[in-house]
Amino acid sequence: MSCASIAGMASHPHSGDPVFDLHVGGKMETVSTVALTGPDELSLAYTPGVARVCEAIAADPSMTQHYTWVPNVVAIVSDGTAVLGLGDIGPAAAMPVMEGKAVLFKQFGGVDAVPICLDTTDVEEIIETVVRLAPSFGGINLEDISAPRCFEIEARLKERLDIPVFHDDQHGTAVVALAALTNALRLTGRDAATARVVIQGAGAAGVAVARILLEAGVRDIAVLDRQGVLNSERHDLTAVKAALARDTADVFGRRGTLADVMAGADVYIGVSGGQVPEEIVASMAPESIIFGLANPTPEVHPDLAHKYARVVATGRSDFPNQINNVLAFPGIFRGAFDVHATAITEGMKVAAATALAALVGDALSEDLIIPSPFDPRVPGAVREAVAAAARADGVARR
Repeated sequence: MSCASIAGMASHPHSGDPVFDLHVGGKMETVSTVALTGPDELSLAYTPGVARVCEAIAADPSMTQHYTWVPNVVAIVSDGTAVLGLGDIGPAAAMPVMEGKAVLFKQFGGVDAVPICLDTTDVEEIIETVVRLAPSFGGINLEDISAPRCFEIEARLKERLDIPVFHDDQHGTAVVALAALTNALRLTGRDAATARVVIQGAGAAGVAVARILLEAGVRDIAVLDRQGVLNSERHDLTAVKAALARDTADVFGRRGTLADVMAGADVYIGVSGGQVPEEIVASMAPESIIFGLANPTPEVHPDLAHKYARVVATGRSDFPNQINNVLAFPGIFRGAFDVHATAITEGMKVAAATALAALVGDALSEDLIIPSPFDPRVPGAVREAVAAAARADGVARR
C-alpha cells in the first residue's frame, strides 16, 4: 500500500465504506524497474550516465524503442463526457475510472498505462493535445468520450499518428460481442451470412459492433437510434450514421421501429440503455440470441430474455456470459506492442474475437459462450492472434 493510502485510511470522508477505502490515495503508483542503492547506480540511471542515452536517441529517435518505457505504455485519454453509465461527469470525476483502466491494462496485459483526463470537450483541442503527448507513448486508448465526437477524434488521430489509436468503448465492446456471437450462432446452428441481427443503439458501441459484424460476414443488420432504424430515407442522420445505414438496413430494405425489425430476428444486441417491451422480445425467432449490454440495467433483463431466447448475455458480472471489454483491450495492445504496430486494423480486431471464441471450445453451452476474464489463457491467445494479424495486415514494424 502506498504512503498516501496508509495516511488517508483513517481520516477520509467515507471511511468504513469498502469501495471508498480501496480508493484512498488512488489505485496506482510508479515503481522503478532498476535498483538505486548507491552512487554508482544513481550515476547510471540519472546524470551523468543518462546523458549518453539521450544523445543516442537524439541521433536516432528509434532508439526510444530500446531505451525508454515508451513502447510499452498507453495513454488513457478521456474528457469525462461518457463515463460508464454516469454520462458527462467531467474530467476530475472520470479519474477513478481511468485509474481502474490502467490497473486492468497492467494486470491483464502487462501493459503500463497513464490516465490523462483532459479539461476540454473541444474536438480540435483534444486532437492537438494528444498529438503533442504522443511521443511519450506507444499507443493511445481513447476512453469515455461521447459520440459523435469520438468518431472524428479517433479517425483524425489515426491519420496523424504512427502508433495504435483505439477507442475502447467502440472496439473493445465490438471485439468481445463478436466473439460471444460467434459461439452463440454456432450453438444455435445459425450461419453469420444468413442471421438477422438487430442492434439497438447507434452510439460509439453500436456503430463499432455493426462494423465488426459486417467485417465478420454478417449481412442482415438493422441498427436503431431513438428515431428508429438507420436508413437512407431518413434525413436526420450524421455522416457516420448515414454511412452505416447504407451498409446495413439499406441492403435488405429494413425500415421502421424496433417492433418492425425485431419480428423474426435471430439476434438482438442492446447498447442503448433503453428497455424492450416483452411483446417485442416475444416476436423474435425461436431459439433467439439476446445480448442486453447496458449497465447496470440491461435492455432486456435476463429473467425476461430467458423466457424466449436460448442464449442470453449481459454486461454484468453477476449473470453468465458477461461481455467484458477487459477480455480484449489488454491483449490487443500487448500484441500490437510486441510487433511495434503502427495501427490496430480491422483484421487485428477480428483476429482477437476469433481467438476469444476459440478458447471456449468443447465447453460451449448456453451459459458459456465467452471465456472468463480470469481465464489465464485469454491474454496470450489475444496477444498472439493480434500480433499475427498485424504482420498479415502489413502494420508490424518488427
